[in-house]
Amino acid sequence: MHAFDVLSDPVRRRILELLADGEMTAGAVADVVRAEFGISQPAVSQHLKVLRENGFATVRAEGTRRLYAVDTQPLRDIDAWLDRFRRFWTPHLDALATELARGRRERRLRDTDAPSRSTP
Repeated sequence: MHAFDVLSDPVRRRILELLADGEMTAGAVADVVRAEFGISQPAVSQHLKVLRENGFATVRAEGTRRLYAVDTQPLRDIDAWLDRFRRFWTPHLDALATELARGRRERRLRDTDAPSRSTP
């Protein structure tokens, strides 16, 4: 399965978001995903299996628990592929950052130049 096919599913993207914060048990992942998406525990297990089989997640046993974590290599591969397209949006994001900074600076100057209002 192609990396973008794996990531095209919102449930799998959410699972990766959860795992990005650190290792989680399969049960903890299932609890969050079931609550948010209303799918069954076996369906969550299938999504974890797809992530694992396509290299996006690792699993290790700790007693009877299965702990899942993000495997970063496929994400690095996607990042490398996206690198050729960054030139399309990076200048726009830089310009946006400049405009935001300019607006903050103007508000700060306006606030410091405003006459103080003292109560009688």
